[in-house]
Amino acid sequence: MQAGWRIGSIFGIPLYIDPSWFLIVVLVTFANSQDYVEWGQLLSWGAGFAVALLLFASVLLHELGHSLIAKSQGIQVNSITLFLFGGIASIEKESKTPGQAFQVAIAGPLVSLALFFLLTGLAQSLPDTNLIHAIASRIGDINLILAIFNLIPGLPLDGGQVLKATVWRITGSRFAGVRWAAKSGQFLGWGAILLGLFALLAANNYSGLWIALIGLFVLRNASSYSRMGDLQETLIKIKAADAMTRDFRVIDADMTLRQFADDYLIAADSIPVFFAASAGRYRGFVSIEALRMVERSEWEKRTLHDVVTPLDELIAIPEKAPLVEAIAKMEDHQLPRITVLSPAGAVAGVIDRGDVVRAVAKSLKVAIPEASIKRIKEEGDYPPGLPLGQIAKTTESYTEN
Repeated sequence: MQAGWRIGSIFGIPLYIDPSWFLIVVLVTFANSQDYVEWGQLLSWGAGFAVALLLFASVLLHELGHSLIAKSQGIQVNSITLFLFGGIASIEKESKTPGQAFQVAIAGPLVSLALFFLLTGLAQSLPDTNLIHAIASRIGDINLILAIFNLIPGLPLDGGQVLKATVWRITGSRFAGVRWAAKSGQFLGWGAILLGLFALLAANNYSGLWIALIGLFVLRNASSYSRMGDLQETLIKIKAADAMTRDFRVIDADMTLRQFADDYLIAADSIPVFFAASAGRYRGFVSIEALRMVERSEWEKRTLHDVVTPLDELIAIPEKAPLVEAIAKMEDHQLPRITVLSPAGAVAGVIDRGDVVRAVAKSLKVAIPEASIKRIKEEGDYPPGLPLGQIAKTTESYTEN
C-alpha cells in the first residue's frame, strides 16, 4: 500500500507526499529565511519558504527524469514520492539491458545539472540586489550539490545504479552489478555514520547528526538491495523440478463421476489434486468445479473424461523453467498451484506457495518449520514481509536477457 498523501499526478505518474516532507519544509524554510533578512522580515520568510518548495520541485524534476526515461523503455512507473531525504520513483521493473539501466540512472543527475546551468544563468542575468537573483542562485547551487551527491557510486544513490549498470555491462551479470553497488553503498553508509558521529561528539557540530542519519538511510537501503538481489538470483537459479512435489493422485479417467465422488470426495478431509489417465496416457486435470456443474442425475452416466482440463489447456510450466516463472504465473492467473510437465508432456509434479517458500528457504539456508509451510499451503498466501509474487513480477523479465 502506498504511504503518504496523493496530491495529483504528472505525465500520468501519481505524486505522493510523505509526512516527513513537511518537517523538511519547515527546517529548510527556517534555515534559509535567515539569509534574506536584508529584504525585510516578511520577504525573508517568504524567500525561505520559496527555497523549500523549489528544492522539492527540483527533487521532483530529478525523479521525473528517471521516470520518463523508464516509461520510454516501456516500464511502468507506479509513483513518485517526496519524503525526508528527497524523493523516490517507484519503478515496476528494471531495464532489460545495462545500457538502458545506465540511461535511467543518469537521467536524474543530468536533469539536476541542467537546472543548475539554467538557474545560474538566470541569476547572472539579474542584479545582485534582486531577491530572485539570490533565490535562483541558491536553488542552482542546490541542484549542483544534488547532482554530485547522487553520483556517489553506491546504492541506493544514482551513482550506485550507474556502477551497477557498468559492472553488469563488464561482467554480463546483473546480480554481480547489484552486489558491487550494494557493497559500495554499505561502505559509504558506514563511513557517513562514523563521520557524522565524530563531528557530533568530537566537534559538537550538530550537522553531524544529519550526516549520520543520511548514512543510516544509505546503509539500510544498500543492505535491502543486497538482500533483494540475492533473493531474485535465487528465484532464477531454482528450477521448477527442484521445488515441485508429487502431492497429487492419478486416477482412472474411465471412472464415473459418481464413483469418483464416492471413493475420493465424500469422506475426504481435504480435496487433493487429481489427474486422470487412461490407456497409459494423462487425460488432464480433474476439475472439481466442472464436476459441480454437472447435474447429479448425470453422474452415473458420465465419466471423468467429461470434467478434465486437457494438459495442453492447463497453465503449466516445464521442469527446467525457473521458479520465478512458476510464481509469476500463479499470481497472474490467481492459481492455488501450478502443474509441472516433464519433457515428454506428462505430469511431473505440482508447485504451490508452500513449496515455493520451502525451496527458497532451503536454497538460502533459512530454517522454516514444516508447520509454517503447511499453514502457507492451507492459506494459499505468502508470509507477511515476503511478497514473493511482487518480487517475481519484477524479476521475471531478467530471464529474458
